[in-house]
Amino acid sequence: MQNAHSAVNGPGNSAKPGGLRKIVAASLIGTTIEWYDYFLYGSAAALVFGHVFFPESDPLTGTLLSFLTYAIGFAARPIGAVVFGHFGDRVGRKKLLVISLLMMGGSTALIGCVPGYNTIGVAAPLLLTTLRLVQGFALGGEWGGAVLLVSEHGDSRRRGFWASWPQGGAPAGNMIAVGVLSLMTSLLSDDAFNSWGWRVPFLLSAVLVMFGLWIRLSVDESPLFKEALAKAERRKAEEKTEQLPVVEVMRSHWRDILVAMGARMAENISYYVITAFVLTYCVEHLKIEKQTALNAVLIGSAVQFCLIPLFGALSDRVGRKPVYLVGAVGVGLWSWAFFGLLDTRSFPALVLAVTVGLVFHSAMYAPQAAFFSELFATRMRYTGASIGAQLSSVAAGAPAPLIATALLSSYGTSTPISVYVGLAALITVIAVVASRETRGSDLAAVEPDGATSRPAADEQTTAAA
Repeated sequence: MQNAHSAVNGPGNSAKPGGLRKIVAASLIGTTIEWYDYFLYGSAAALVFGHVFFPESDPLTGTLLSFLTYAIGFAARPIGAVVFGHFGDRVGRKKLLVISLLMMGGSTALIGCVPGYNTIGVAAPLLLTTLRLVQGFALGGEWGGAVLLVSEHGDSRRRGFWASWPQGGAPAGNMIAVGVLSLMTSLLSDDAFNSWGWRVPFLLSAVLVMFGLWIRLSVDESPLFKEALAKAERRKAEEKTEQLPVVEVMRSHWRDILVAMGARMAENISYYVITAFVLTYCVEHLKIEKQTALNAVLIGSAVQFCLIPLFGALSDRVGRKPVYLVGAVGVGLWSWAFFGLLDTRSFPALVLAVTVGLVFHSAMYAPQAAFFSELFATRMRYTGASIGAQLSSVAAGAPAPLIATALLSSYGTSTPISVYVGLAALITVIAVVASRETRGSDLAAVEPDGATSRPAADEQTTAAA
């Protein structure tokens, strides 16, 4: 059995480069499409949903209401994490990733078909909210499966680098979503964009999903998961009770779930303030052109996409915790300069504000995939990583644009928003400091009690560095 472990995750062995690259490509393309769908909603909520679905409200209140429908989608993410995690730990990562992709793409395309408030009244925001819930449910199961598919195929020495590639799907998806919206705003008048132009990017999702489905169906389960599944089948044949993954992970890995939740607070909150709320702040508060704000986010997302694998590789050399802490402290401090740069109304200043914020976010987001994967045992890894990540999204990412917009509306200044991001950074620093360093862990040796066997992995990683 030890030989099987070493072949999969041992420090001296790695998966075949061609096979691993195929797995990475499939995960990256799939997560890019899913994040495109999810972030498209956030950008549209900031720019147009207030006019289309809440036209009887003043602009800032309409945006607040559209962000409320945006936040509701996060409520479904922990449910998706539990359901997808359960079946992903029982029947495999690949099958559930295909289902999540179809659910996300279908609901996004249907959003592009929902009539506005002026056509069907209150049914319009109700339909919008329902489809947003489906999006949230699908995304709740997507993230854990995508990063685990890569983490479990790779070796311990470069896991941070390879597992960071699916994380690149977030800035890539946001980049495509913002880029398509920016293109539509540049080609159409405000009336045409608000009438029908915003629907085009949502309908485009149907085409992207077909491509993602073709890629995702071409990969196989990891040998590590197959081995864990075979063990479970043997226990079942011996009539030993196999607990539900969600029950087992809550009993055995509750500390790791709390670490994951705390680690995501600054990462989640800062990201949605930097990429979603920034559009409202610039367009509604500073009266900057939509396309100018969109272009700033577009440039920042492109830089972030390039940085994520670099920070992932850095976490393989110096550890997950140091890289993560730099990002958490940095984003907490940068939040004070962020709004000051935006207030200049200068495009270079806007680009600088967003880009530097996303640099610090990348330092947290890049090692997160490997870090969370290394916290949980194989037979409950999908459930544990997904629950830890998605429970925090309800308290962090879901209300972030909503809280930021409410603070701006109440105080008329960005100072309370900077305090809000700073407090989130403090929570993340505490969680990461309290966690154990997982770099170099053998995934096959992670025990249900949270202990990890790490035979010489750190020493070899250090020597490689």
